[in-house]
Amino acid sequence: MIRPEDDTYKHKGLRNILVDSIRSKGVNDENVLLALRKVPRHLFFDSAFVERAYEDKAFPIGEGQTISQPFTVAYQSTLLQANRGDKVLEIGTGSGYQAAVLYEMGVKVFTIERQRKLYDKTKTLLAGMGYDKIKTFFGDGFEGLPTFAPFDKILVTAGANELPVKLLAQLRIGGIMVVPMGADIQKMKRIIKIDTNNYNEEEHGSFKFVPLLHGKVNP
Repeated sequence: MIRPEDDTYKHKGLRNILVDSIRSKGVNDENVLLALRKVPRHLFFDSAFVERAYEDKAFPIGEGQTISQPFTVAYQSTLLQANRGDKVLEIGTGSGYQAAVLYEMGVKVFTIERQRKLYDKTKTLLAGMGYDKIKTFFGDGFEGLPTFAPFDKILVTAGANELPVKLLAQLRIGGIMVVPMGADIQKMKRIIKIDTNNYNEEEHGSFKFVPLLHGKVNP
């Protein structure tokens, strides 16, 4: 569990400043902003970067991955339109920061990571912070978690060169998938599933993510 000395008034003050900055950039979903205020982002950082945890920037976390920019986390979370109690699948656990934000929004989080070392590290970290109800899985994000489908919402936190059709199949009718699509620079897509074979696709700005890759990476 998070101890008071691990998350001080200074940290909370820096989070408030960060959240105010994100609000000024156009994110106004109060549930998302409240979740960002609650999650101690500095605890997801390696010690070399911890002093920069409340800058609105992405930073490396090892294994070629990054902890996402807080604005991007807030933007994707807002597009997801998650309601309390929703069953949400996250593709790309990474540091665990986005999963923690989703959990603080009141949803049931299922998250999958393909990098074994990162998966092991993040699973331990989340449990130690009291986020043990987040269900973490080591596996191929493109395959999703068909055993636990359907999901109300699916959030992809890596750039996909193609529409992940297996994930779309795991989305309930009326559900929403948010996925950045493209090669170098991605277009943020919100996909609303109309029925088994049809969906609406919206475009919401340009972003840069690490690529979504097939397969699992073992030690």
